[in-house]
Parts: sequence; C-alpha cells; structure tokens
Amino acid sequence: MAITDKSLRSARNHLYPLQAWYCIALFIFIIAIFQWISFLHSKFAGRRQMSNASDPEHASMHRRRALSWRRIPLGLVNAYRVISFRWTLEFGKSYTLNMAEVFVTMAYIIFLFVWAFINTTDLEGHTLDITYWCNRSGLLAASQFPLITALGTKNNVVSFITGISYDKLNYVHRMMSRVVFILLWVHAGCEIIRNAPFQPYFKQQWLVWGLIAMVAFSILCIVSLRPIRAQAYELFFYVHLAMVIVFLIGAYVHTQNFTVAFWIYPCFLIWGLDRLIRFLRLVVFNHSYFGFRSGSTMDATAEVLSDDFVRLRFHRPSYFHWTPGQTAYLIMPSVSRLPFEAHPFTIASFNSTLFHASEEQKPTSEKCAEINLAEGKLGPSAPFWKELVFFINVREGFTARLKDAALRGDKIKVFVDGPYGPSPNLGSYDTSVLIAGGSGVSYTLPVLLDIIERVRNGESRCHRVVFIWSIRNVDHIHWIDDVLIRALRLAPPSLSISIRIHVTGAPTTIQTLPQSSGPNDDAKPVRDDSRSDAVESQDGTDMKISNNSLFAIESVKLAHGRPDLRAILRDEVKAATGRMSVSVCGSQSIARSVRGALRFPVSSPLKVANGGPSVTLHIESFGYA
Repeated sequence: MAITDKSLRSARNHLYPLQAWYCIALFIFIIAIFQWISFLHSKFAGRRQMSNASDPEHASMHRRRALSWRRIPLGLVNAYRVISFRWTLEFGKSYTLNMAEVFVTMAYIIFLFVWAFINTTDLEGHTLDITYWCNRSGLLAASQFPLITALGTKNNVVSFITGISYDKLNYVHRMMSRVVFILLWVHAGCEIIRNAPFQPYFKQQWLVWGLIAMVAFSILCIVSLRPIRAQAYELFFYVHLAMVIVFLIGAYVHTQNFTVAFWIYPCFLIWGLDRLIRFLRLVVFNHSYFGFRSGSTMDATAEVLSDDFVRLRFHRPSYFHWTPGQTAYLIMPSVSRLPFEAHPFTIASFNSTLFHASEEQKPTSEKCAEINLAEGKLGPSAPFWKELVFFINVREGFTARLKDAALRGDKIKVFVDGPYGPSPNLGSYDTSVLIAGGSGVSYTLPVLLDIIERVRNGESRCHRVVFIWSIRNVDHIHWIDDVLIRALRLAPPSLSISIRIHVTGAPTTIQTLPQSSGPNDDAKPVRDDSRSDAVESQDGTDMKISNNSLFAIESVKLAHGRPDLRAILRDEVKAATGRMSVSVCGSQSIARSVRGALRFPVSSPLKVANGGPSVTLHIESFGYA
C-alpha cells in the first residue's frame, strides 16, 4: 500500500504520544533509582558507623585527615546537591526556583515541543506542514493529563515510586499544566487557521465542548498563578475544583469524536481513587461522626496565642499515627465555606512515648534523677504527645474565621485526613541543624524530640543538635517552653543541644521571661545553680530569669534581631564531622539565607574530600503551595 501524508500523519499521531510516555516513565524510573539509593545509603550508613559516632577520637582524627580519594565521590554528590538545590533563580521576594526545577522545566518544554514539531515535512517536501503538527500537538497535550492529574492528588503513584512528597511534586503538576496549556492553544490556533471561516463548525458538538474545555482551562491557569493563590487561596480552591471538572468533561467529549478519549477518562479514575482513599481515611479516623460509635471525641479547642497565631488541638483519633514533619488535612464544616473544604497543616505534636519512660528505672547519676523527675509529671506539655496540635498562622478567609471561632470560645468539629508527606530520616547524621520561623516550629519541634528519643534508644548516631527559632514576640516562647525544658532534661549526656531563640519583633515592655508552669514546677533545672540571672529585654531593661525558666538552662540562648544564619551555619559546618543535615521551615527570606550559606565555598566538594561534613539540606514549604 502506498504511503500517503494522511497515513503517515495518522501513524505518527498515534506513535509520538506513546513515545513521550516512554521517555517520561524512564525519567521517573531513573529519579526513583537515585532516590532509593540515597534512602538506603542513609539508612545503612548510620548502622555501620554507629560505634564510630560516639568516639570523639575517631571524629578528631577524621577532621585532621588529608585529602582522601575515597571521599571524592561524596564530594561530587555534595557538589550536585549545591548546584541542583541551592543555586536558585529568585523572582521578587516570595518566589524561588532551584536549578533542579529549572532543569526539569526547560527539559520538559523542549522535549514536548520537539516531539510536536519534529518530522513535520510532508511527502512533497514542505517543512513544518501544519496538517502534521496541528493534531499531533493536541494529542501530545491530551496524553499528559493522566500524569498531570496524578501529580495533583495527595495519594499518587509517582510519590510512592520516587519517595518525593506530593507537595514537592505539586510544582511539576503546575509546570506541566502550563506547558500543556500552551500546546493546546497551538492546537486550537492552527485549527482556526486551517478551517476558517469557522462558523459552520459551531453546530458540531465536539467543537463546542472543545472550546468550553479551553475556556475552562484558561480560567484555571489564570487563578493558579502564585499571586492569586497566595492572596485569595479560597477563590483559587473553588475555581480550581469547578474548572477541572468542566475541562475534563469537555476534553472527554471532544476527544471521543476522534477515538482518543482513552487519554482523558483515566483522569476521572485517578481523581476518584484518590478521593476514595481520602474518604476511607476520614471514616476510619473520624468514625464517631459516621455512627460507628456513640459520642464525639473530635471536638477541637482553638486558642488564640496572639493576633497572628491560633493553636488548634484535639484528641488523637484511634489508629492515627504519624512521624515528625508530616502534615494532616483538616476539614472544619463550621468554619469552611464548603463542607468538604480541607486545609493542610503540619502536626506540631509528637507521636511517641518519650515522656512516658518507666519510673521503675533506677537512676545512677544526677542526670538520671533529673530525667525521672521530668518524666514523672507531664504538666502543660501534655497536649504535645496526647493530642494532635497545630500552630496556625492567621491570614484571611479560613484562618481568620477560625480565629473568630476561637475568640468566641466555640468547640469546632474537625475531620482529620492524613498523615501526608515523608518524615526526615536523620538517624545517620552526626549533626542536625533545625531552623524555624514562627509557626514553622510545628515542623522542627517534633524532629528535635524524635532525635532525642532515637539517641536515647541507641538508634541514632547524632551527637549535636542546633535548634534555631525566629519569633516576632517573646511571648511566643510560651507555646513550647515547657516541652523544651522536659526534652532537654531527657537528652542523654552524649547529645549536645544548643537552642537559640531570636526575637525579631518591635520592642515591648516585658517584666519577666516566660517560665514553665504546672505540677512539675519544682523540677531541678539542668544548670545547677541557685542564683537568678538577668538579661536585657527589648526595651533595654533587665529581665529576671528564675531557675524554672527555659533560659535558666545553659544551652538555651535568647537574642534580639534576626539570626545571622550565614555565620551560624558557616561555624557549624566548620566544627562538624561526618554527615550534617540542615532542616528549614520558614519564610522565603529564611530559606534563601540558608541556601546561600550552604553554597560554595562553605559546602564545597574539596572540603568534603578533605574530611569536612557532607551537608544535606531539606526545606519544608511554608504557606500555600
């Protein structure tokens, strides 16, 4: 049979979307391999070197060692981390793209448009024949929607395969959507050019639904722009949901006319499966609301901590377990405009028995006596391990209504869905630096408690932790001061902990620093002295520190003004041995400062090859995705 332009176009229109999928699947597979190698190396490296981690002589010898050829691959890995994730493009004060995101974006754009316009010369020799790339661009775009839909869900196979959390894959979801949006308009534009005048086609259903789908997709892409998401998140939420449904229905009807709807209907299945999983979780974790058990144990207490923050806490549902750093989606019908509206928040409490150690343990030193005393009575810190606790930054819309409900003293019914996201595995790191701004302590506090517990249980090689918290008002220390006191008293002698709290707000008159309270007020402070100290307050007056204050502990320091993260991290890297992790949950300015501090030359491959620490950076998203 003779080859014609029509048969050639048809064959390529069928083949090229499949080839695109093969290439993308291969890329995901390669990323998954690297992710799992990194995970396994991190997990088993700690076990192999646990004995060395507690040997200070080994550490000092390790620091003095000259250039080691065996450490060159580790130095190259460190260089890859710096270039990929710490070199960035900055747009204004609130948006940053790292080089890995830039590379993925550029590669995807080039790949998709090359596949759309390659081999578009017809049999007569005309290059870029519009009949070749017109429908192919539409089919290539349609073939991407199953993956785009999957990346937009909370329970997706890409996260399962690669171990990358759904919130970090959300950037890829948005990026792919915008690239495909342009490709679809290429398809629509050339159809208009080919079939002008266009009026006779308006009687055909496939065209009408195609136009409806494009209008819906255009609105969707506009409201998904970051400034709109940040300033009017609820508008984005409602419009996004409505336009996605309209677009998928329109796309299905449009593609069904050309027998290629098999690229669209999987989107409904993927979205439906995610919703089914989330619904089942809601039923399991909130079964008292669904009639499976009498009574209600999920009424939340909302407390106004300051003008900008609300603490939400409620009884932990049965079978709900989480690890430090994970998030949960909260549905509050009495606060939300829609009954099924869900908002993500990091879980600030700790799912552990760290504070429930047996009182039958026989102390052999003064340190053990302090530990038993701290473990004996829970005091005001009880919610941090008996309940689910969330620190919520008050903005507009949902969070503002939540604050109003807290001021009225309302009990709030809460449905919890989760947990989501990975938990940082810091057991194999010798040094961990935890940096938080404001409510970002929801992330770093459970991680700190987890490190202490793992070191106590012999499951971590960590020997130093630096905990940095930047707050606007000194009263914010009340949120966690009792927890920190108890955690510090539980820390084993082999673990050095430095806590630095920086108050950045305007000067205020403060009579005394926050003090721990509750039934354990007579607990002995870690620093064994009977005197009271004084530090300078924000208004220049002296503040008295009594021995039941957090600041009576020698390892806790208070400073005024923003932390000099570059200097702090430079000094920690210089002093560290082995592996070092830096975890950040804060504003864009904090994240940018940390990235800048951990670039070359502070974290260079040459320093790693000479025995310096290999530094891993983890930045948790802060605010709306």
